[in-house]
Amino acid sequence: MFLLRWRCIFHSRWLRRIKPIIDLTAVRIVPTALFNLVFPDECRVCNKPLANLSRIPVCPSCLHEPKPFVAEHFCADCGTPFLNSAPLDANGRCSLCRNGLSGYDAVYTYGEYDGALRNLIHVFKYGGIMPLASRLGPLLSSALPREQQFDVIVAMPLHWRKKLQRGFNQSELLARSVSRRTGIPVADALRRRKSTAPQAGLTRAQRRTNVAGVFEVSRRDKVEGLHVLLIDDVFTTGATAGACAAALKRAGAKRVSVLTLARADRRKSLARVL
Repeated sequence: MFLLRWRCIFHSRWLRRIKPIIDLTAVRIVPTALFNLVFPDECRVCNKPLANLSRIPVCPSCLHEPKPFVAEHFCADCGTPFLNSAPLDANGRCSLCRNGLSGYDAVYTYGEYDGALRNLIHVFKYGGIMPLASRLGPLLSSALPREQQFDVIVAMPLHWRKKLQRGFNQSELLARSVSRRTGIPVADALRRRKSTAPQAGLTRAQRRTNVAGVFEVSRRDKVEGLHVLLIDDVFTTGATAGACAAALKRAGAKRVSVLTLARADRRKSLARVL
């Protein structure tokens, strides 16, 4: 605004002469500093004061902190990490995948559901900071294998009451972000028939019972004969993803792969037991 008013008063020849004298960086920083003085804010992850105006109240350090998931021994299909290779067969598959009990064909994830990534997901999901999808989406996309081809993206659905309460479906926002980066179309083909109790605190068996028959495909033509990429924010035991995959395959989906931002690392709980 300052420069526009200056142009109105002085000829552009004069503006070119004085431009080197003006510190444009200072011109940009001063309004930001004044705004932060009147409306102070801090990083929602580390609580340090924010230096710049942004729609995302998270400092650059916390935004760049999450690291990719690392495991020496993991299932070749579902990606479940193990302390050693004993649970895996010669093809690197766990017992659930060998017996076809998981429902999905593959799982890809970016990082561990812990530390900075967990905090970012909570800020995004429960803090209502929807612009965070633009920063988390690239992390999701980076977890996709380049050799795989996907036909359509389907977001993990929320029950309409939950979506109304939260104001948005975090998985839908992530799905759109991945779609923009990969060119894979998003299909609104899956819906949650009924609301269920929270999965947190339930055993694996209880989780599977809790979501059994909950999902259904509303548009069969959108998934029939296709390789579906199912997107969610967190992968814990795989019960919810398995129920969704089962519904998609009943509707004719050829393959269902799951892509999540983070997954729980069961090795930590097993290590404490041992």
